[in-house]
Amino acid sequence: MKIEEVIQKRAEEKCELCKGTDTLKMYEVLSPNGTTEENCILICAKCTAQIEKKEELDSKHWQCLAESMWSEVPGIQIVAWRMLNRLRNESWAMDNLDMLYLDDEKLAWAKATGDHESDGSVDLHKDSNGHVLQNGDSVVLIKSLDVKGSTINAKLGTVVRNIRLVDNNTEQIEGRIEGQVIVILTKYVRKQH
Repeated sequence: MKIEEVIQKRAEEKCELCKGTDTLKMYEVLSPNGTTEENCILICAKCTAQIEKKEELDSKHWQCLAESMWSEVPGIQIVAWRMLNRLRNESWAMDNLDMLYLDDEKLAWAKATGDHESDGSVDLHKDSNGHVLQNGDSVVLIKSLDVKGSTINAKLGTVVRNIRLVDNNTEQIEGRIEGQVIVILTKYVRKQH
């Protein structure tokens, strides 16, 4: 039996963290032991997005960890420990974290990513009004911009279609204006709905 089949059977077609059934996928909790059924878990789209920091943390959603942290599956224990640490400003999360025991080997595995040191905030690309931007969105310039190293002047109100988010810099996006790809600061754009 393939690992995916074993995981799906174990999970009973539900997210192993929150018991949701929406868009389930196998998630591998990277481990020094390679890919095994112990470090692969079945999780929903909402859990995935928040674990991968592609969505703001929803504290209420993660209260499900009070139950799932008791799982015997090491991958679930590791993710529960990491997420509880990211939510440690919440009293319920700290209470659960105090109860969750990981042996030395699992604790070292859980700390390996350094994710537990994060404060739970997520850096997302946001426009001037605070709306979250995604790859492929269209935006409108809210200010006329001179493009450095070019004769192009991007005018106020210009629509930039099919933007691309700049990795590792949430203040920048890339877009095509007059046939040229340029970097635009997110504070100068408004998401087109």
